[in-house]
Amino acid sequence: MPELPDVTIYVERLRARVVGQRLDRVRLGSPFVLRSVTPPLSAVESRTVRRISRLGKRIVITVDGERSLVIHLMVAGRLRWREAQAQLPRKRGLAAFDFGTGNVLFTEEGTKKRAALHVVGSAAELASHDRGGLEPLDATIDQFREALIRENHTVKRVLTDPRLFAGIGNAYSDEILHAARLSPIKLTQK
Repeated sequence: MPELPDVTIYVERLRARVVGQRLDRVRLGSPFVLRSVTPPLSAVESRTVRRISRLGKRIVITVDGERSLVIHLMVAGRLRWREAQAQLPRKRGLAAFDFGTGNVLFTEEGTKKRAALHVVGSAAELASHDRGGLEPLDATIDQFREALIRENHTVKRVLTDPRLFAGIGNAYSDEILHAARLSPIKLTQK
C-alpha cells in the first residue's frame, strides 16, 4: 500500500516531470474512479500544473486557477510515466493524465476498486480532504508523544489513524513498532 515514503517519491517524480507542463486532457478508463462531480473533470484540462503536493496519503496536482486533482491510491493504486498518447491498460487502467511530454497512467492492480480521483475547485475544498493528522517527519518529540497518547487505543491503531498521524498505514506502522520493539497491542496511555 502506498504510504508516506512511497507517496513522497511519487510526488518528487511528478514534480520533476509535470510542474510547468500543460495538462492537456484527462482520460477515464473507469468512471467509478472519479468520486466528485463539481467541478467537472474538464475544469483541470488545458491548464498548467503549478504544484504537486502530498496531503496525508493523497497526491495533489494543482493547476492554474487553484483547481486540483486529488489522487488516493488506496491499497493497489499505482502511477506510471509513459510516452505521449500511451494507451490505458484495459482491466486495470483507471485514468490517464495527458501532457505534451508524456502520460501519467493511474492503474489499480487489485480486484477491489478502491482508488479514487477527486476534482476540487478551491483551497477550501482541498482542505476538506485533509484528515488533520500530524506530519510525523515534521513533528517534535513532544508533538508526536501528545498525538500518540491523546486517545487510549492500541499503538498500532493510533499510528494508522489519519486523524492523528498523516501518511502512516499498516505496513509502515509495523516497521515503526518493530524498530521501537513495541507490541502492536500495547495501549498508548501505558
